[in-house]
Amino acid sequence: MKIALTKGHGNLPVYANYALWLRAADPAIDIVDLSTLGPDEAKSAIEPCDGIVFTGGPDIDPARYGKEEEREYCGEIDTQRDEMELAVFGHAVSLNMPILGICRGMQLINVALGGSLHTDIYTFVHTDIEHRRLENQDAEHDLIVTPGSMLMKITGHLEGTVNSAHHQAVDRLSGDLARSATSPDGIIEAIEWSTPQSRPFLFAVEWHPERMEYGSVFSLALAHHFLFEAASYEMLLKKK
Repeated sequence: MKIALTKGHGNLPVYANYALWLRAADPAIDIVDLSTLGPDEAKSAIEPCDGIVFTGGPDIDPARYGKEEEREYCGEIDTQRDEMELAVFGHAVSLNMPILGICRGMQLINVALGGSLHTDIYTFVHTDIEHRRLENQDAEHDLIVTPGSMLMKITGHLEGTVNSAHHQAVDRLSGDLARSATSPDGIIEAIEWSTPQSRPFLFAVEWHPERMEYGSVFSLALAHHFLFEAASYEMLLKKK
């Protein structure tokens, strides 16, 4: 089974965590690294794959969601990565491929589907809850899971604690999406299709399950469910 993985350029140690996390759920999977590819190459590269993970990383260019004037509130921006991932996301949806988003990946999915972001939580939301990574450590905060959501079905829990390492967040949620969880300050922490019928599996979280204790219901259980969806996709393709 092949899983495509988007990530930033270079071999930053944090990106290795995604493959380790996925392989903790299934040691046999092959990882297809899209980080050095342009949009057309990446679209071709995902076609033999059974699922794709959009990972964390730099801020998305606010010009992509109508807030170019707020660029000063952003950190690093990688416009080439934005272009590649937006193209690949659209292609993955057209292929009915299972999609998982993590942190930036969740934000990318919302932007790709017409939503917008808070360019900086602490400027535009004014929350007392810490979402940023400080002194090289992930923050932690409570999680409120939406009843009946995919996240509740995967974990069996309506509340918990997750890590946090982001200063941006979903502002206007795409009409194609529904919230699966929030933090106590109302920041959206997980999303899924609003109408999942006849659509590929899509789920995304704002926290970093690959950096949490795998025993948490909000960590490895997500990898297991995503890979179950990928295996189902693989079987459907083989039947065609």
